[in-house]
This record gives sequence, C-alpha cells and structure tokens, in this order.
Amino acid sequence: MKSLFITGIVSVFILSSCNKDDQKVQAVSLEQQKLDYQARQIDLEKQKLAIEKEKISFEKQKDSLEKVSEEKEAERKAEANRVARKSTPRRSSSSGASSNNSVASNSGSSNNSAGTTATQKKGWSSAAKGTVIGTVGGAAAGAIISKKNPGLGAVIGGVAGGATGYTIGRSEDRKSGRVQK
Repeated sequence: MKSLFITGIVSVFILSSCNKDDQKVQAVSLEQQKLDYQARQIDLEKQKLAIEKEKISFEKQKDSLEKVSEEKEAERKAEANRVARKSTPRRSSSSGASSNNSVASNSGSSNNSAGTTATQKKGWSSAAKGTVIGTVGGAAAGAIISKKNPGLGAVIGGVAGGATGYTIGRSEDRKSGRVQK
C-alpha cells in the first residue's frame, strides 16, 4: 500500500508541474508574439521611409532632367538665331537702290526668316536634281549614240549631261531664291 500511495503522490507532482510549465510557455509565447509584431511594424515603417526617399530622389532627378532639357532647348534656339543671322543674305551697297530694300526687309525678320529659310532648304536643290537627271540622260544618250564603244560614250555623255543639268538647275535655284548670286 505504501508503494501505491507514493506512486499517487509522484504522479500528482508530475501533473501539477506540467501545468505550470504550460502556463509559463503560453505567457512567454504571448510576449514573444508581441515582440515579433512590433519588430514587423518597425520593418514596415523602415520600408515606408525607404520608399519616400526613393520618391524624393526620383523627383530630384526628374527636375534636373527637365532643367537640362530646357538648357539644351535654349542652346538650340540660340544656335538657330546665330545660324539665321549668318545665313541672312547681305548685299553690298554698290549694287544699287534695290539691294538696300532687300537688306532692310531681310534684317527686319529674325526667327521667322530662320524658320522659313530652314523649311525652304529642305529637300534636293534644283541644281542637284538637274545634275542627276542630266547625268542619267547623257549617259543613256552617249551609250546609244556611240555604237563602237558604248561604255566610253556613256561616260562622256554622263559628264556632259551632268554639267548641263547642273547649270540649268543652278539657274532655277537663283530664280527661286535658294541661292544668291
């Protein structure tokens, strides 16, 4: 009987000690969860700050890029003004009264003349077109005319046709105002 009594007391002590450990583990686990939650909240706040820093640096870069593009645009406009001033035709006063009128009309226009001059100069000039057409036509005619040596006839005809086409096209450019003198 004594052994049964001792076994009962030992089992009561074991069971009671297990319950105390479970309560301690639960209390510790609740505290640990609170700490983990706070650590996650701190990490989230750090990430929010990093995102805000990135936004600020992006805005700074965007502003600096806009400033650079504005400066480049201002340089282009200044260069266009310089080119317009250099390309404005100037005639000597010894050529007569009509040239004085043209100088006055050209000097009065600043940016507008640069825009019209630039658009007017786009594309092939009449001299270039005349040269190409004359060269091709002259080469074809020279090859047809020269029966003994069509290659030599094409070369001679091409040179002669090109020179003639250039001369005619250059005179057209002078009439249209693309080329002065």
